[in-house]
Amino acid sequence: MGIYVSDVTLKDKSGWEDLYQEYAEFYEMPMDQQILDTVWGWIQSEKDEFYCIIARDKNQTPIGFMHYRSMFSPLRGTKVGYLDDLFLSPAYRGTGTVEKLFEALDVRAQQNDWPFVRWITADDNCRAQAVYNKLSERTKWVTYQKSTGG
Repeated sequence: MGIYVSDVTLKDKSGWEDLYQEYAEFYEMPMDQQILDTVWGWIQSEKDEFYCIIARDKNQTPIGFMHYRSMFSPLRGTKVGYLDDLFLSPAYRGTGTVEKLFEALDVRAQQNDWPFVRWITADDNCRAQAVYNKLSERTKWVTYQKSTGG
């Protein structure tokens, strides 16, 4: 099953948008063209340090993505990696594609001298957690979020 993983390119925009809308639907988040354009702009901007790795099938059709960035770790006095989003088309789940995406992320983390990459997932996303438990170490940290009215 020829799966190819690389950095996203300009020609991937339409396929990425379709996948990102599916991702938003999965998390029941509203999505519109302004949000799509904003996130795509971050990916394309060198100053934002926000990146996208994309997986394509044998026909070069985008089937999944990872958004990641650097994050300060003040106690370490260094930057670490942060994985913001990971989505894979349902038809390709269980095919090893997520593992290929993580392999590509590992390469980028090494290139950036990040000692680790951190991420969160929904507590009810059991399928993803099963994969993450094989590929990484679960931490003891609990995430909180406080609305600011903005």
